[in-house]
Amino acid sequence: MIWVLILTLTVIVFSLRYVFLIPQLPVRLPLFIKQALGYSAPCLLTAICAPVILLDNHALRDFPDNPYLWGALFCVVAAALLKNMLLTVGLTLVFFYSLIYFIG
Repeated sequence: MIWVLILTLTVIVFSLRYVFLIPQLPVRLPLFIKQALGYSAPCLLTAICAPVILLDNHALRDFPDNPYLWGALFCVVAAALLKNMLLTVGLTLVFFYSLIYFIG
């Protein structure tokens, strides 16, 4: 039963994505849908990252000693100030692993 569900959802997702990739079929989306799709990446990243940053074994992490939270905040500030993806990732990794080393 689970394999049937997985295969069915695979076919549905592939067919929906393939419609937008066919060059012979120009799909024109309304402006409000294009604007709404602009929020999909931040929403998805928030849904993925928030539990990793805030939870540990289904319980909230301690906020003063949470290197994940400080690393995420540092990453946001560094990205806003530097506007350089590679430098931001490198500095954030150094900052995060330094916190892990010193906090424990």
